Amino acid sequence: MPDLELFLLFVRPLNRAGIRYVVSGSVAAIFYGEPRLTHDVDCIVFLNANDIQKLLTVFPEKEFYLPPLETILAETAREQHGHFNLIHRDTGFKADMYPTGRDELNAWAFRGKRAVEYEGETIMLAPPEYVIVRKLEYYREGRAEKHLRDIRAILAVSGEQLDRTALNEWIQRRGLESEWRLVS
Repeated sequence: MPDLELFLLFVRPLNRAGIRYVVSGSVAAIFYGEPRLTHDVDCIVFLNANDIQKLLTVFPEKEFYLPPLETILAETAREQHGHFNLIHRDTGFKADMYPTGRDELNAWAFRGKRAVEYEGETIMLAPPEYVIVRKLEYYREGRAEKHLRDIRAILAVSGEQLDRTALNEWIQRRGLESEWRLVS
Protein backbone atom coordinates (compact mmCIF):
# COMPACT_ATOMS: atom_id res chain seq x y z
CA MET A 1 0.00 0.00 0.00
CA PRO A 2 2.64 2.56 -0.98
CA ASP A 3 0.21 5.44 -1.59
CA LEU A 4 -1.11 5.16 1.94
CA GLU A 5 2.39 5.59 3.32
CA LEU A 6 2.96 8.82 1.37
CA PHE A 7 0.64 10.63 3.77
CA LEU A 8 3.34 10.19 6.42
CA LEU A 9 5.34 12.84 4.51
CA PHE A 10 2.85 15.32 5.98
CA VAL A 11 1.83 13.69 9.27
CA ARG A 12 5.35 13.27 10.62
CA PRO A 13 6.20 16.99 10.34
CA LEU A 14 2.84 17.96 11.87
CA ASN A 15 3.54 15.63 14.79
CA ARG A 16 7.10 16.94 15.22
CA ALA A 17 5.84 20.52 15.25
CA GLY A 18 3.05 19.77 17.70
CA ILE A 19 0.44 21.13 15.29
CA ARG A 20 -3.02 19.83 16.09
CA TYR A 21 -4.60 17.99 13.18
CA VAL A 22 -6.87 15.12 12.25
CA VAL A 23 -6.60 13.10 9.07
CA SER A 24 -9.87 12.78 7.20
CA GLY A 25 -10.94 11.99 3.64
CA SER A 26 -9.70 8.99 1.72
CA VAL A 27 -6.78 8.17 4.01
CA ALA A 28 -9.09 8.00 7.05
CA ALA A 29 -11.57 5.99 4.98
CA ILE A 30 -8.79 3.51 4.20
CA PHE A 31 -8.06 3.08 7.91
CA TYR A 32 -11.75 2.56 8.73
CA GLY A 33 -12.68 0.70 5.56
CA GLU A 34 -10.73 -0.84 2.69
CA PRO A 35 -7.55 0.08 0.82
CA ARG A 36 -7.80 2.08 -2.39
CA LEU A 37 -5.65 4.41 -4.44
CA THR A 38 -5.55 8.02 -3.31
CA HIS A 39 -3.54 10.98 -4.51
CA ASP A 40 -3.74 13.18 -1.43
CA VAL A 41 -4.33 13.37 2.28
CA ASP A 42 -6.95 15.64 3.84
CA CYS A 43 -5.93 17.21 7.14
CA ILE A 44 -8.15 19.35 9.31
CA VAL A 45 -5.68 21.65 11.09
CA PHE A 46 -5.98 23.92 14.07
CA LEU A 47 -3.50 26.70 13.33
CA ASN A 48 -2.60 29.72 15.38
CA ALA A 49 0.03 32.29 14.34
CA ASN A 50 2.83 30.27 15.97
CA ASP A 51 1.72 27.07 14.20
CA ILE A 52 1.71 28.84 10.84
CA GLN A 53 5.34 29.81 11.38
CA LYS A 54 6.12 26.19 12.29
CA LEU A 55 4.66 25.07 8.95
CA LEU A 56 7.33 27.06 7.17
CA THR A 57 10.01 25.28 9.19
CA VAL A 58 8.77 21.68 9.11
CA PHE A 59 7.84 21.82 5.42
CA PRO A 60 11.04 23.28 3.89
CA GLU A 61 10.64 24.97 0.53
CA LYS A 62 13.18 22.77 -1.22
CA GLU A 63 11.12 19.66 -0.35
CA PHE A 64 7.57 21.03 -0.29
CA TYR A 65 5.50 23.57 -2.13
CA LEU A 66 3.71 25.86 0.32
CA PRO A 67 1.48 28.71 -0.78
CA PRO A 68 2.61 32.22 0.11
CA LEU A 69 2.31 33.09 3.78
CA GLU A 70 -0.41 35.63 2.96
CA THR A 71 -2.52 32.86 1.43
CA ILE A 72 -2.13 30.61 4.47
CA LEU A 73 -3.05 33.52 6.77
CA ALA A 74 -6.10 34.44 4.67
CA GLU A 75 -7.34 30.83 4.51
CA THR A 76 -6.79 30.32 8.22
CA ALA A 77 -8.75 33.50 8.98
CA ARG A 78 -11.85 32.24 7.17
CA GLU A 79 -14.63 31.18 9.50
CA GLN A 80 -15.57 28.32 7.16
CA HIS A 81 -14.23 26.61 4.05
CA GLY A 82 -10.61 27.69 4.41
CA HIS A 83 -8.24 25.55 2.34
CA PHE A 84 -4.68 25.45 1.08
CA ASN A 85 -2.37 22.79 -0.35
CA LEU A 86 1.06 21.49 0.49
CA ILE A 87 2.81 19.40 -2.17
CA HIS A 88 5.79 17.11 -1.74
CA ARG A 89 8.04 18.07 -4.64
CA ASP A 90 9.68 14.67 -5.28
CA THR A 91 6.49 12.60 -5.30
CA GLY A 92 3.80 15.14 -6.20
CA PHE A 93 1.75 13.82 -3.27
CA LYS A 94 -0.51 16.56 -1.95
CA ALA A 95 -1.99 17.49 1.41
CA ASP A 96 -5.27 19.40 1.40
CA MET A 97 -5.11 21.46 4.58
CA TYR A 98 -8.45 22.64 5.95
CA PRO A 99 -8.16 25.11 8.85
CA THR A 100 -10.80 24.39 11.47
CA GLY A 101 -12.40 27.81 11.29
CA ARG A 102 -15.67 27.98 13.20
CA ASP A 103 -17.17 24.85 11.67
CA GLU A 104 -18.97 22.86 14.38
CA LEU A 105 -18.38 19.63 12.49
CA ASN A 106 -14.61 20.25 12.48
CA ALA A 107 -14.71 20.99 16.22
CA TRP A 108 -16.60 17.73 16.75
CA ALA A 109 -13.94 15.88 14.71
CA PHE A 110 -11.23 17.17 17.05
CA ARG A 111 -13.20 16.19 20.15
CA GLY A 112 -13.71 12.66 18.79
CA LYS A 113 -10.30 12.12 17.21
CA ARG A 114 -8.70 8.70 17.43
CA ALA A 115 -5.01 7.93 17.76
CA VAL A 116 -3.79 5.09 15.54
CA GLU A 117 -0.25 3.72 15.42
CA TYR A 118 1.08 3.19 11.92
CA GLU A 119 4.70 2.64 10.82
CA GLY A 120 5.97 3.90 14.19
CA GLU A 121 3.95 7.11 13.97
CA THR A 122 0.87 8.18 15.89
CA ILE A 123 -1.76 9.31 13.41
CA MET A 124 -4.69 11.37 14.63
CA LEU A 125 -7.76 10.31 12.66
CA ALA A 126 -11.08 12.07 12.49
CA PRO A 127 -13.82 9.76 13.83
CA PRO A 128 -15.43 7.53 11.20
CA GLU A 129 -18.77 9.30 11.62
CA TYR A 130 -17.10 12.58 10.61
CA VAL A 131 -15.50 10.91 7.59
CA ILE A 132 -18.90 9.57 6.52
CA VAL A 133 -20.62 12.94 6.88
CA ARG A 134 -17.88 14.75 4.93
CA LYS A 135 -17.91 12.11 2.19
CA LEU A 136 -21.69 12.50 1.92
CA GLU A 137 -21.11 16.25 1.47
CA TYR A 138 -18.41 15.60 -1.14
CA TYR A 139 -20.77 13.26 -2.96
CA ARG A 140 -23.53 15.88 -2.91
CA GLU A 141 -21.12 18.45 -4.37
CA GLY A 142 -19.60 16.38 -7.16
CA ARG A 143 -21.50 13.08 -7.41
CA ALA A 144 -18.21 11.12 -7.38
CA GLU A 145 -19.04 7.47 -6.68
CA LYS A 146 -15.72 6.93 -4.89
CA HIS A 147 -17.19 8.70 -1.84
CA LEU A 148 -20.14 6.29 -1.68
CA ARG A 149 -17.76 3.33 -2.10
CA ASP A 150 -15.63 4.64 0.77
CA ILE A 151 -18.71 4.99 2.98
CA ARG A 152 -19.90 1.48 2.14
CA ALA A 153 -16.45 0.12 3.01
CA ILE A 154 -16.46 1.97 6.34
CA LEU A 155 -19.91 0.58 7.11
CA ALA A 156 -18.80 -2.95 6.19
CA VAL A 157 -15.54 -2.90 8.14
CA SER A 158 -16.20 -0.51 11.05
CA GLY A 159 -20.00 -0.31 11.11
CA GLU A 160 -20.38 -1.94 14.51
CA GLN A 161 -18.10 0.66 16.08
CA LEU A 162 -20.03 3.69 14.80
CA ASP A 163 -21.94 6.03 17.06
CA ARG A 164 -25.15 5.82 15.03
CA THR A 165 -26.91 8.45 17.13
CA ALA A 166 -24.21 11.06 16.48
CA LEU A 167 -23.96 10.03 12.83
CA ASN A 168 -27.70 10.40 12.26
CA GLU A 169 -27.74 13.74 14.08
CA TRP A 170 -24.99 15.16 11.85
CA ILE A 171 -26.63 13.77 8.71
CA GLN A 172 -29.84 15.58 9.64
CA ARG A 173 -28.06 18.79 10.66
CA ARG A 174 -26.25 18.88 7.30
CA GLY A 175 -29.34 17.93 5.27
CA LEU A 176 -27.75 14.76 3.90
CA GLU A 177 -30.63 12.33 4.31
CA SER A 178 -31.10 11.65 0.58
CA GLU A 179 -27.36 10.98 0.09
CA TRP A 180 -27.34 8.73 3.17
CA ARG A 181 -30.18 6.63 1.73
CA LEU A 182 -27.87 5.73 -1.18
CA VAL A 183 -25.53 3.83 1.16
CA SER A 184 -27.55 2.82 4.23
